[in-house]
Amino acid sequence: MTPTSPTSEAATATQQRAEVLDAYSRAVIGVVERVGPAVVSMGVRKRMPTQRVLMPGAGSGVLLTPDGFILTNHHVVEGARDMKVQLTDGRALSAQTVGVDPTTDLAVVRVSANGLPFAELGDSDVLQVGQLVIAIGNPFGFQSSVSAGVVSALGRALRGPSGRLIENMIQTDASLNPGNSGGPLVDTQGRVVGINAAINSMAQGIGLAIPATTANWVVGELIARGKVRRAYFGIAGQTVTLPRSLLRALGREAEAAVGIVGIEEDGPAEDVGLQEGDLLLSLNGIPVTSVDHLHQLLTKERTGSPLRVTIFRDGQQRDVQLTPGEL
Repeated sequence: MTPTSPTSEAATATQQRAEVLDAYSRAVIGVVERVGPAVVSMGVRKRMPTQRVLMPGAGSGVLLTPDGFILTNHHVVEGARDMKVQLTDGRALSAQTVGVDPTTDLAVVRVSANGLPFAELGDSDVLQVGQLVIAIGNPFGFQSSVSAGVVSALGRALRGPSGRLIENMIQTDASLNPGNSGGPLVDTQGRVVGINAAINSMAQGIGLAIPATTANWVVGELIARGKVRRAYFGIAGQTVTLPRSLLRALGREAEAAVGIVGIEEDGPAEDVGLQEGDLLLSLNGIPVTSVDHLHQLLTKERTGSPLRVTIFRDGQQRDVQLTPGEL
């Protein structure tokens, strides 16, 4: 057997690294070629609460249909009096708002055109930490900028503009900057798995995207109705840590519940006799552990569907049937 020289071993290692790099490059290039034409630059003019003049704003968006429906962030188009969309082919088109959802910081706008390039919303539930993702957008006005990274974590939460919690967000180290908001986070198959929404200004390499599974549901609601229907109880609550003695008495493992501190007049909660001071323990047998958890559960419930609400009052656990109203 002919011995392998150190030089040939080094050459082989270099070739292997080049092949790996080429595979990485091919994946990113393929995504950019496929999805890049569907990414648009959003230019808006807004009237700010403290300003009398219209102030410019910018962001990104992604075309979801060939007839001009564009998904972006709510905070990109919020308060817009004038909206222009720049396509990668150089066209600048006026856009109108179809619907907004401040709770998830998503919005749909539309331009009057047909035969446009578009991207597909994928399934963000199958993402894995470490998976390669690509962000495409217009940071600082640099159109069609591309950055690549990995899924750093899943299931992150961020307080949205409405004050409610956006859950299950995707954390990525793909470089995001102001102007990337509303642009797509894409997997190597060219499917949009998230909508880039926020960066952590106190750190480097931490960006957050709204998952595609959330966006898919919201988009359907916005196109069909112009808004997202959500259930509500008509209560004000706070997260309460339960004493161990009560946990034992209830046979409950969850250490917190929601204490009702206010009841909306003529709301669903008042109609069924809920009172200030009640502890809300569960919905349809699912333990409620915080105010944010309650919001999550209500988001997933259909308005008008009766719920079994378990509360604790005057030393007793009791159930009431409550039909949520529409927020």
